[in-house]
Amino acid sequence: MTTTTTTIEITEATHLYPTSTEVGLFLSDYAGWLLGSGATCIRLEKNIERMAATFGKKVDMTIMPRHIHLTVREPGSTELFTAVASICHPVISFDINTRLSELSWAVADGKIDFHGAREEFERIILTPPADKRFVLLVASLANASFCRLFGGDWQAVGIVFLATLCGFYLKQILCESKTDIRLVFIICAFVSSVLGATDALFHLGSTPEIALGTSVLYLVPGIPFLNSFSDMIDGHYICAFSRFMNAVVLTACLSIGLCGGMLMMNMGMF
Repeated sequence: MTTTTTTIEITEATHLYPTSTEVGLFLSDYAGWLLGSGATCIRLEKNIERMAATFGKKVDMTIMPRHIHLTVREPGSTELFTAVASICHPVISFDINTRLSELSWAVADGKIDFHGAREEFERIILTPPADKRFVLLVASLANASFCRLFGGDWQAVGIVFLATLCGFYLKQILCESKTDIRLVFIICAFVSSVLGATDALFHLGSTPEIALGTSVLYLVPGIPFLNSFSDMIDGHYICAFSRFMNAVVLTACLSIGLCGGMLMMNMGMF
């Protein structure tokens, strides 16, 4: 009876207080997925520190553009664990981003223990992406709404909807085939701008320039731009510069595709 009681106590202690190695492996995986799904550096820091403190550990972290250096140590002990995690690059997902942040609060509030957090993390990263057809329809409607918001007539709205539908569908196909994202932006911008120029080519409406200009708005890399400014404000200058340059390169590729479409359709640039 005494032996059984001792075993239970040891098991519970191990269950409540994981080792630095266990915590380090979990947090490195968590960090790679959270940053890759579109989180800012400040959110990553707060979530990691929140969970590490709950597990009775201290964490030192360096966030680089492609990797995260993370060291977990126990206060008052020489035991430590260091990991270098690669940042995962799935499709940016606000769903995964939010659920991973909620997981950190669940750990901090004592609603879930270490092993439960690990299991929940595995379930979150296996979350299937949103239905592609639904995303395609919503993105097309949103871009068409921008056209109307900027003063486009209903003919322009219809053309922008069609241009976005075709361009975004092509983007989904190319991304699934692992095509370089810069080439994807050039091709999709070219296709959408060619379709957007049909308003002027066939004299379908009175706002052809708005139809052309808004036909490629769905490709604007807004999240990298916003995250770069957030990281800069929080002092993560290396990540901020990396994200900003990535956004600039994608914007340049968008512009190349747009200019190519305008030249092909003999649309004046100035």
